[in-house]
Amino acid sequence: MHFASDNWSGAHPRIAENLTHHASGFAPAYGTSDLDKAVEDRFSAIFEREVAVFFVATGTAANSLALASVAKAGGVSFCHADAHVNADEGGAPEFLTGATRLFGVEGDEGRINPKALEAAISRFEPASPHHGRAMAVTVTQATEVGTVYSLEELDAIATVAKARNLPLHMDGARFANALVALDVSPAEMTWKRGIDMLSFGGTKNGCWCAEAIVFFDPDMAADMPFIRKRSAQLFSKSRFISAQLEAYLDGDLWLDLARHSNAMADRLRAGLSQKSTTRLAWETTANEVFAVIETSSADRAREKGARFHPWQPPQGWLPLPEQNQTLIRLVTSFATTEEEVDQFIEVV
Repeated sequence: MHFASDNWSGAHPRIAENLTHHASGFAPAYGTSDLDKAVEDRFSAIFEREVAVFFVATGTAANSLALASVAKAGGVSFCHADAHVNADEGGAPEFLTGATRLFGVEGDEGRINPKALEAAISRFEPASPHHGRAMAVTVTQATEVGTVYSLEELDAIATVAKARNLPLHMDGARFANALVALDVSPAEMTWKRGIDMLSFGGTKNGCWCAEAIVFFDPDMAADMPFIRKRSAQLFSKSRFISAQLEAYLDGDLWLDLARHSNAMADRLRAGLSQKSTTRLAWETTANEVFAVIETSSADRAREKGARFHPWQPPQGWLPLPEQNQTLIRLVTSFATTEEEVDQFIEVV
């Protein structure tokens, strides 16, 4: 019963097979092979326009280097206060952008409130050497608390950013899960909403180690080859990232894996909502489920082999668990089975 993280799941067999397929022979290095170019072309087809694509190893690298590409001295990037880029990346965005800062913006259910964003940006207007200057806005889709921005909510964020000529970045570590939850096209959830840069995640959804930075205007990416090299993220044998992404994107495997992951989360949500010892902490739509359960039930589940994380309650918009209760996070993946879900529900 593995619900600790979708990072715990292995690689999908088709992705592993494609790595093996490309393991022999020789190919030009540093992203110049035919396979690398074919996968870059595939990204342009998926997003319905010419894009610039840069492969990196981790989501943290993707987020940090995307922001580094638009960095300014004294720059401030605006994100949700609980966003992964702000709370879980160990200062990497600040370090790799040359000591710029992140400013946490409030908003219920993990989504930036557009009015709060406007107020936050206004704190840095006019720009001041003492206080800094607005540099970028970044949203997380799906969010850190399992919710998803609607297209209208993304439009509202983009309106605020574009009014001040601020580039808009999307952290898409669980991009596929959000996409299938909304049932829209990749273009509709990104550049058609005003997104300029995307951290496209594959690792959480069946890849071994495959992330990409996507620029929807290739002219914005002029400095990225140098930024990526300087940050030690230029792989010599980049064909092995491309091999993963080739299989991942082929036949819409990536969307099928995300649909399965979300369906297993739906099954968890439905089962837990019917138990007297548990309640859903808030409604989620992607592959993360947050539940308040009796502490004794949590202990019993661990004894039976369940793996999950206790979670810190978000500030300000939810009642705290009672003394004998625990807030937990459960994450499903492409490898989660119905049997695992049903077993966990029975155990708690």
